Amino acid sequence: MVTDLAHVGHDHAPDEACTVAAVVDELMVCRGLRYAYLERFPALEDVSFSIRNGEKIALLGANGCGKSTLLKILDGLLFPESGTFEAFGEPVTEDNLEDEQFSMGFRSRVGFIFQNSDAQVFSPTVREEIAFGALQLGWGKDKVEERIGDVLAMLDIADLAERAPFHLSGGEKKRVAIASVLVMNPEVLLFDEPTAALDPRTQQWLIELIVELNGHGKTIVMATHDLDVLEIIADRCLVFSEDHHLVAEGSPQEILADRRLLLDVNLIHEHSHLHRGQLPHAHEHSAKHHAASVGTDVDEAHDG
Repeated sequence: MVTDLAHVGHDHAPDEACTVAAVVDELMVCRGLRYAYLERFPALEDVSFSIRNGEKIALLGANGCGKSTLLKILDGLLFPESGTFEAFGEPVTEDNLEDEQFSMGFRSRVGFIFQNSDAQVFSPTVREEIAFGALQLGWGKDKVEERIGDVLAMLDIADLAERAPFHLSGGEKKRVAIASVLVMNPEVLLFDEPTAALDPRTQQWLIELIVELNGHGKTIVMATHDLDVLEIIADRCLVFSEDHHLVAEGSPQEILADRRLLLDVNLIHEHSHLHRGQLPHAHEHSAKHHAASVGTDVDEAHDG
């Protein structure tokens, strides 16, 4: 688990040039975002919300609803066709990110951990992988080496430093991918389905890491299907429909209690039963049960 989090506060050095504003309560603001792939396939439709400093936000919705697209916009990898995105008090646009000073400031404050670690890890050794982003930001070698040592120890992967990333297990690759982002000490961490395809032990480690990072001041935004741990990993949930709209917002407790909403956005099946601290699961029902439920609201038929 995390061995030292003393360095993960906001400690950007004066030489890390940044034109964006100092820490504000609303770190990111999205207004009326629309995005379509190839200008024909909608991914987001009129999405508006804000992200406050220090929050843990879960993006919920079925596959294809636009969660990953939204994370890429928040990371400046995609740009909305209409609407606006502001971060740290400044608009984030393609033109602004072509400005070296603005880009370096933004990139140093926002980090993205992809769902598929193979898409993020590409260097010959783990040490070089962790160093890559910081070197691209123009950091000095001594500072980078110090940070590499910090994150190797923090994520308990010092023994992997000279190994080739493509030889590692899925869980080890995930740790390396996270290390390659944490080395830059960003204020906002974006996770796309962070626990997907991980074994239970690594899933638990990652959940604990996310909570600890948030406890040390990091703002967390994650796309997830893990309803069973929602109350641990999120303070607030944004729920997306399959037609790419933001349809609900609330605490994990409020969202989990709204069975109709979860059914409508295809996060649970009509025969699933949600239990706190457990995954949604189905119970066997007899033909008599199903016959009795015909014409009856699904919540009344299956709750309790």
